[in-house]
Amino acid sequence: MPCYPDQMTLAEHRGVTTVLSGVPATDGAGVRMTRVIATPELDHFDPFLLLDEFRSDDPDDYIAGFPDHPHRGFETVTYMLAGSMKHGDNKGNTGLLGPGSVQWMTAGRGIVHSEMPQQKDGLMWGFQLWVNLPAGQKMVEPRYQDIAASDVPETNIGENVVARVIAGELNGVNGPVSGVATEPFYFDVRCEGPADVKLPTPEGHSVFAYPYEGDISVGGEEGATVRRGEIALLGPGTSVAVTSDKDASFILVGGKPLNEPIARYGPFVMNTADEIRQAIMDFQAGRF
Repeated sequence: MPCYPDQMTLAEHRGVTTVLSGVPATDGAGVRMTRVIATPELDHFDPFLLLDEFRSDDPDDYIAGFPDHPHRGFETVTYMLAGSMKHGDNKGNTGLLGPGSVQWMTAGRGIVHSEMPQQKDGLMWGFQLWVNLPAGQKMVEPRYQDIAASDVPETNIGENVVARVIAGELNGVNGPVSGVATEPFYFDVRCEGPADVKLPTPEGHSVFAYPYEGDISVGGEEGATVRRGEIALLGPGTSVAVTSDKDASFILVGGKPLNEPIARYGPFVMNTADEIRQAIMDFQAGRF
């Protein structure tokens, strides 16, 4: 039951080049999570620098949150599936992220912010993605795109399949995120029962799929099975073919690679070691 034109041939589908499992990690003040990008096996996937899934109903795993910490030179994307997280920064900005909401933060030249749980128990579940900025935009003024769940559009892309469009365009529906240099798309696709869908993707983009519920097959007739908690890096093409035998949900994310050198030190991502040293000095001097 394809949802896009029949002329989309198998040769156009992106094949799976690599499948990797996430690894346990801790960050912030001891928040436990699964790290999917920025691991020993997958340092980055240009332009993506990090992907974490946090998922726990044990408050000891998340209650300490992410107190004040700096960023420079990239963007952080927080997408909540369940739970509630409050953010604030050193410029006086505050906001509350609830189920289905998104924050796309462009750190640019530097910002100090915090992300703290607003619940004492219950399920906390979501993703944080780091997206690199091109050299010419690493020192832009910081900005937020805070998007309520009700402002994330949905579109039916097949029988029993619905996609939430966070960024990019799908089936004539545009996501609310805009003005991002890497021209990303970010889809949350949910299959209720068996599904067979084909999603167009910009040629030349780096694309990955990550199932967070159930298992999927990616790549058409010769597709590879990708299980819950695994990331599939996809090769070149203009579409992604996904099938599932039963209920499954996955995020499909892509962005234009920058093909620039990466100098990275904790929360700072620049192009050279000298720029990293400058970022550290600026932060220590209170210039963020």
